[in-house]
Amino acid sequence: MHHRTVAELMTRDVVRARRDMPFKEIVKLLAENDVTAVPVVDELDHPLGVVSEADLLRKSSAQADPSGLTPVPHLEEWERAKAQGARAEELMSAPAVCARPEWTVIEAARLMAAQNVKRLPVVDEADRLRGIVSRGDLLRIFLRRDDAIRDEITVDVLRGTLGPAASEVTVEVREGQVALGGSVEAKALIPVIERLCRSVDGVVSVSGHIACRTEGSRASHHGT
Repeated sequence: MHHRTVAELMTRDVVRARRDMPFKEIVKLLAENDVTAVPVVDELDHPLGVVSEADLLRKSSAQADPSGLTPVPHLEEWERAKAQGARAEELMSAPAVCARPEWTVIEAARLMAAQNVKRLPVVDEADRLRGIVSRGDLLRIFLRRDDAIRDEITVDVLRGTLGPAASEVTVEVREGQVALGGSVEAKALIPVIERLCRSVDGVVSVSGHIACRTEGSRASHHGT
């Protein structure tokens, strides 16, 4: 099976900020390029961090309400430092959490979830910036056509696992939801087939109704 990599999904023409870029220039950079965050890089194009709209808004949120109705929020020391920052290196969230081009969607998604970030700068072997991948980019695999998913399951999963007996298993795909039917020779094959189907890019769910011929029954195995 071919799993889409970060290199296939990332944005290659990356808008970036230099470490000494002033606050207003960053705001202008975001607005002109219609992005919500940019990586901050050093002179060798190594990502140092990411500065986002949320980072910039700390400057406004830390200020007193002119009406006096809203109290000034309590800020941690690092938050206060960001609110007082004037350059990219003072405002950014650091260090940069980065991905590699050869990573799969699963690897990138797990890192985003673990680090609670919305995007990952993508770096090469020398840690130079080569792209950026966002949550939206990773979700693009779920835009795969149903027939493409069905063909991959038929060829790579069923024929690869069952050989000529693959014709005994049926596959239907609707909106990324896979429904399996038919029968196999050994019951142990059923969870293997379902697990492999779930790993196909673009699959939302798998429901299995595959019977085991050797047991002489039509009892089915159900998956998710």
